[in-house]
Amino acid sequence: MVHLKNRNLYFYTLFSIILIVLAIGAATIGVVTIPFQDVIQIIFSQIGMGDNSQIPDNHILTVVQLRLPRIIMSIFSGAALAICGAVFQSVFRNPICDPYILGISSGASLGAAIAFILGLDIIIFGITLPALFTALITLLVILGISKMSKRNSTETLLLTGIAINFLISAVITLLIVLNKQEMQKIIFWTMGSLASVSYKEILFFLPLFIGSTFFLFYYSKDLNIMQLGGDTAKTLGVNSSKVTVITLFISSLLIAAVVSICGVIGFIGLIVPHIVRIIWGNNNRTLFVYSLFFGAIFLLIADTLSRTIAINSELPVGSITAIAGAPYFIYLLLRRRV
Repeated sequence: MVHLKNRNLYFYTLFSIILIVLAIGAATIGVVTIPFQDVIQIIFSQIGMGDNSQIPDNHILTVVQLRLPRIIMSIFSGAALAICGAVFQSVFRNPICDPYILGISSGASLGAAIAFILGLDIIIFGITLPALFTALITLLVILGISKMSKRNSTETLLLTGIAINFLISAVITLLIVLNKQEMQKIIFWTMGSLASVSYKEILFFLPLFIGSTFFLFYYSKDLNIMQLGGDTAKTLGVNSSKVTVITLFISSLLIAAVVSICGVIGFIGLIVPHIVRIIWGNNNRTLFVYSLFFGAIFLLIADTLSRTIAINSELPVGSITAIAGAPYFIYLLLRRRV
């Protein structure tokens, strides 16, 4: 046990260092290339531990106001999507369950689109609350349809989620056609981007992320027990229904918050927990930690590619994650023969 803890501590430290180095490296890349040491000096000067007087003002502005906010948000958003994916896979006991594939992210996007049309985006929580509401409604609809079916629950859940995803996408498309004045905002949300993220969004999201992550870790032991089956969980004193409702609600809240800030970014919740589960096993406490690290690294790299891979333009980060995630999802389907 002690050896296992030491090994995990080693990996936690290693991935923390990798994440920091990647974050600083991402801040150097862009239309304007900024030296690695200058970025470090700028960051330290912002916390009162250095002097940036020798660095050009445009470099300081680029790093502090443009790149750092989206780097920070990509780290926390990727971590949030990954841990939510891990929760969904644990609750449904299925490694191919994911908030994006099941339509939860699209449900949140629908609420955001409606908020834009009604002009609610100018008030506090004007996007987040509608996104949360439609995400929860989507989740309830999918679960309700799955329970009504007499077929295999896992297969029905997956197919229902895909169908609901298509339906919501169609509704959002109709909303775009009928409300062309809000077309740009809605399209931005459906494709996913961190281009307009500021420190204001980070200050809103960070407490929600920390609180939600704390509660998910609190229920990680119960989720472990639930893997043994409903009867066994009940015998060991775990209320499976209560834990399921609470963890799915918290996950949906976190997903809605990510969608309201960054738009729909798919497949992170599928790829990351599944790979982590293969390498480090099914213990949710360990799974959640590594999912946080890998999700943060995944989205940080994807966002960096989205803003640097094309000359004089920016690609939607959701398209980058989809390019990586869709083939992996197909591989899982073929492997499981769903």
